Amino acid sequence: MKLRSAFTTAFISILSICTANGDNGASKQPVDYVNPYMGNISHLLVPTYPTIHLPNSMLRVYPERADFTSDMIKGLPLIITSHRGSSAFNLSPYQGDKTKIKPVISYSYDREKITPYSYEVDLDDQQTHIQYALSHQSAIYQIDYTLPNTPAYLILNSRNGAIRTDGNTASGYQKLANNTNVYIYLETEQTPLLTGVLKDNVINDKEKSTEGNNACVVLYYGNNAQTLRLRYGVSFISVEQAKENLRREQKDYEVKLLADKGRKIWNDALGKIKVSGDSDTDKTVFYTSLYRCYERPVCISEGGRYFSAFDGKVHEDGGKPFFTDDWIWDTYRATHPLRVIIDAEEEVNIINSYLLMAEQMGNNWMPTFPEITGDSRRMNSNHAVATVIDGYAKGLKGFDLEKAYIACKKGIEEKTLIPWSGAPAGWLDEFYNEKGYIPALYPGEKETVANVSPFEKRQPIAVTLGTAYDQWCLSQIAKALGKESEANHYLKCSYNYRNVYNAETGFFHPKDKDGKFIEPFDYRFSGGMGARDYYGENNGWVYRWDVPHNVSDLVNLMGGKEQFIKNLDQTFNEPLGRGKYDFYAQLPDHTGNVGQFSMANEPSLHIPYLYNYAGQPWKTQKRIHTLLKQWFRNDLMGVPGDEDGGGMSAFVVFSMMGFYPVTPGMPVYNIGSPMFSQASITLSNGKVFEIVAQNYSEDNKYIQSATLNGKEWNKPWFNHSDIENGGKLVLIMGNKANKAWGANQAPPSAEKL
Repeated sequence: MKLRSAFTTAFISILSICTANGDNGASKQPVDYVNPYMGNISHLLVPTYPTIHLPNSMLRVYPERADFTSDMIKGLPLIITSHRGSSAFNLSPYQGDKTKIKPVISYSYDREKITPYSYEVDLDDQQTHIQYALSHQSAIYQIDYTLPNTPAYLILNSRNGAIRTDGNTASGYQKLANNTNVYIYLETEQTPLLTGVLKDNVINDKEKSTEGNNACVVLYYGNNAQTLRLRYGVSFISVEQAKENLRREQKDYEVKLLADKGRKIWNDALGKIKVSGDSDTDKTVFYTSLYRCYERPVCISEGGRYFSAFDGKVHEDGGKPFFTDDWIWDTYRATHPLRVIIDAEEEVNIINSYLLMAEQMGNNWMPTFPEITGDSRRMNSNHAVATVIDGYAKGLKGFDLEKAYIACKKGIEEKTLIPWSGAPAGWLDEFYNEKGYIPALYPGEKETVANVSPFEKRQPIAVTLGTAYDQWCLSQIAKALGKESEANHYLKCSYNYRNVYNAETGFFHPKDKDGKFIEPFDYRFSGGMGARDYYGENNGWVYRWDVPHNVSDLVNLMGGKEQFIKNLDQTFNEPLGRGKYDFYAQLPDHTGNVGQFSMANEPSLHIPYLYNYAGQPWKTQKRIHTLLKQWFRNDLMGVPGDEDGGGMSAFVVFSMMGFYPVTPGMPVYNIGSPMFSQASITLSNGKVFEIVAQNYSEDNKYIQSATLNGKEWNKPWFNHSDIENGGKLVLIMGNKANKAWGANQAPPSAEKL
């Protein structure tokens, strides 16, 4: 009896510890694994932000602070209008001497708790407790003022615009770029005792409206400790629309009920993929990454209408939601392909939004970097074409392929290929069309082409390679439309990467306008800041592999599989060549290094999978496991570089499940090595595709054998058609490489000329 009692006590103690540490996975739902703080301290440049929002929704907020380690937050957020922008508007609750009121009050804070759908924090100096939850275009704050016999105020700041107050309401707008405004309508449950505007830090209760920089209104609620509840709606159309959005979404002031609704919405979204395994940490990394795939683009349809910064007008949406804020240079690689699998209807709506943008801009050029304030044309290349053909090749209907082809073609041929430019095509574009590459300048040679950014430069190798891929995508659309001659033309253009390949070195090497390689040349450091004179954010070692549509031809260019593998291996082993201080001073985006490979920048994401094309899939399996464990972790520095728009997070989601779309536009997935014993994906059609890793453990990362839909499978890849109606991929895992599995079945590449 004593032994049994001791055992029972010990068991209960262990169970309690496990539950306290969050290891009781059986009681957790997908949203419980999300850690918005993962990656909030950057390795060098921009961190992730702990964003509160619903999936792909217009209203997004995060605490405004200098960085994660800041001791102070600046007021309370009401809406962010760009992933990296500051909040539009600002809300500052305040208790104390009215002479100390300012447009934005900075707070010492404690006990902050963020979920994807809610926010809670103590403003400890103020002894004020904040609770927050949000919907798609509206939200609720509950503010508990606890100081007795102390005046309680609420300050609403429009930052740069206009604001007014009327009884228990405040409303106004803030100016953004490109003639775009964001509007707010806010109301409090209690009626204030006094309202006015704040000018020169003095409350003027005779005036009820103001405009300009830091235009503020102040609402006074008396001198007692109290709970103030408020709700607000936002709009890009008008104050009236913001009020309508609020009325449509909120019927009360119950912040906890709203949080419960948000929790269910997130569970439904994240629950489209269910993973099984022993590690809660791995599940946290997985579901946090999946949560970040939903941060953009955002739906800005409001009650059947939307404001488009692409033509400055309000449009009826015709029952089809309008999406923007999609950083396509990042998201085409894996975020869009993931959405094709789990939410095809939304992907179709996004592609249709692209087509509307092209029309509204007046030139019918496909967008490249659409934001709330219009197409900023950032980065290089025109990868919306990849999103179009990837969806179509995987069976998506509901958009006009002919119309998309014309817009993509115009965007590539009529708009300049110059990075970060929306100018019409000019001399550099004519040169590319004639010679098949972008010419480079020698160090110190003066730029003579208009519209080339003094900072971003020509990026001739990045643009040549990226455009060759885009033209391959165009060829696939033309082929699908039966345009045989155009398909052949663009297929030929898709080989333009050959024009800058240096057979002596095995690298893509910039050429001058006369066709001579720029010499002398260092593939690590030539090209100035971010190697932009020749590449783009990454050096020649990364762009050596930027031919995702035709890896088999790249294998041949390098002299065959053996040399290709040696070059791949060397990428992961080549030293930085300088001290870290000097390396990152020139290449600050090139972090997350394993040799010259950069886990932190999107052009690298497909590289670990390239071993599949040269007969050594086991090295892909090993490398994927290593990279995921090294660089993606459940901690404040658990993301290796800029998570711009979901591209890097989608790499994690795919790779942890065990496969990855190396070539968007080709309905093929490369097999890697899963991090879970099982992953079940509910496809857009309701069918389920499962990946089962038998004998899975952290050591057992190597595939010994496989079956797909009950048949023996010896390919390190599969087609979208193999899974579009559900199915099961079973991988038998072991702790030693089976070097024969998949070695003779390379994934497909582009058609040969």
